[in-house]
Amino acid sequence: MHLHLLFNVNMARKKYQAIYKDANKINGDFSKKIASIRQIKKIIGKLPRKKKVVMCHGTFDIVHPGHIRQLIYAKSKGDLLVVSITVDKYVAKRPISPYVPHELRALNLAAFEIVDFVIIDKNKTPIKNILKLQPDYFVKGFEYSLKGIHPRTKEEIDALKSYGGKMVFSPGDIVYSSSKLLTSQKPNLSLDQLLILMEAEGIKFEMLKKTINKFNKCKVHVLGDTIVDKYSECTILGPASGSTAFSVRLDHTSTYVGGAGVVAKHLKYLGADVTFTTVVGKDESGDFALKDLKRAGIKVNVVKENSRPTTEKQRFLDTGSRQKLIQIDKVDNSAISDNTLNKICNHIKKNPADAIVCSDFRHGIFNSHTIPVITKNIPQKIIKVADSQVSNRWGNILDFKNFDLVTPNEREARFALADQETPVRPLAEKLYDAAKCKYLILKLGENGLMTYRKQGMALRNYFYIDTFAVDVIDSVGAGDSLLSAATLTLISSNNIVQASIIGNLAAAYECSILGNVPLSNKELIKMVDQLKTKI
Repeated sequence: MHLHLLFNVNMARKKYQAIYKDANKINGDFSKKIASIRQIKKIIGKLPRKKKVVMCHGTFDIVHPGHIRQLIYAKSKGDLLVVSITVDKYVAKRPISPYVPHELRALNLAAFEIVDFVIIDKNKTPIKNILKLQPDYFVKGFEYSLKGIHPRTKEEIDALKSYGGKMVFSPGDIVYSSSKLLTSQKPNLSLDQLLILMEAEGIKFEMLKKTINKFNKCKVHVLGDTIVDKYSECTILGPASGSTAFSVRLDHTSTYVGGAGVVAKHLKYLGADVTFTTVVGKDESGDFALKDLKRAGIKVNVVKENSRPTTEKQRFLDTGSRQKLIQIDKVDNSAISDNTLNKICNHIKKNPADAIVCSDFRHGIFNSHTIPVITKNIPQKIIKVADSQVSNRWGNILDFKNFDLVTPNEREARFALADQETPVRPLAEKLYDAAKCKYLILKLGENGLMTYRKQGMALRNYFYIDTFAVDVIDSVGAGDSLLSAATLTLISSNNIVQASIIGNLAAAYECSILGNVPLSNKELIKMVDQLKTKI
């Protein structure tokens, strides 16, 4: 069981406000306890002081009984207790950490009467703030003294000794761990995290709706591979006579436009003016795709290669269980010709747009030779977005250098960096630096997304948004929906935080329905309203 000493983490915003209001009547505005090192230093003064100052430092991701005992002991050693917490970007104990953002962690601690001040430490270690604040005592949990003094603890002791301060280890017989508590029972903080992010960035729900209403003013050019997806439902009749194979009866076949074509449809349904440039063969699948896309109101620039079939993927499913029995692909993954590449570049030049989306499935259009040529022909003022799939083909998002937005999932990020070990947050940072992009949205499936942006933007050069999906029916198309909604939001608002929130909402909608079916901007606005009622 978790100890809910501050407030129930599942409360909605109104309940939070009620708690804060009551707390303020008793103790004043406890959020004012969160201060800078300069402010605290001015209040407590220099050594020697009349009042003893005690300092603690940690992550405090989930405040547990061990933390409470340490804080109580620390307060008993002096008059004023200062607690510093590690800023989010330097916490990497788990794949996705910290679970609670630093603003909320600081507020949790400030609510305790025994805590006098809280610092959000921008540094990797507390050494700089120890030297600036010069506390009389620095208190750590007794577990740090059990197996000898760790080198980092030794650095802290040396910093304290430099001015006459002392290290004290709190007594205790039980070691609690936030990481273990989160592993055994993770609290639902999705709405709390979102609220903290929106308030810190000055974003309101009405702003999100206004941004979505501007989607119909956006012009987007999608470039990529067309895929025709066929789903054939079958009834298994039994083993075929004289063979190890089994016999099936074909019940029904459904045909859809997939690949970059469905990305174009997502953008169109959200309200954008969409142009789609692609390569298909002279065949029935190519004709079907073109008719379907034009019927959706999309302008299609098609380059046909006589020797190349339109990519077609036919999946045979058991009607009862919906399990895939076999997949048969009709495909030619060889690189497009130079003549085709030149035609594509001419279409880029002739079709002005606010953004161009390179939707890469590695079926011929994109490779190490064509990507630099295509990128060079994109006008400078156009927002450049890239999404490179890693499924049965191996695209690499790092081929799209210096783009405004890239949206890989974790598997694609690990493939691009050849890295299977690094936790998610530092992995995202490595990919962000390697891609040299303006924004990175790392899709984390059931764990939501993580966004990186320009380094040095206050404390928040990255942020995490948990998934909004509740009852997941089918996650197919969630990535396409996120890519489309985030792109249009970036055009309409030039705000990556809004783009991440709206993109995450679009992905949640897609998870709630069967198949890769585009949503409209009206449906997306409903999602915003539904989210607002929860907060």
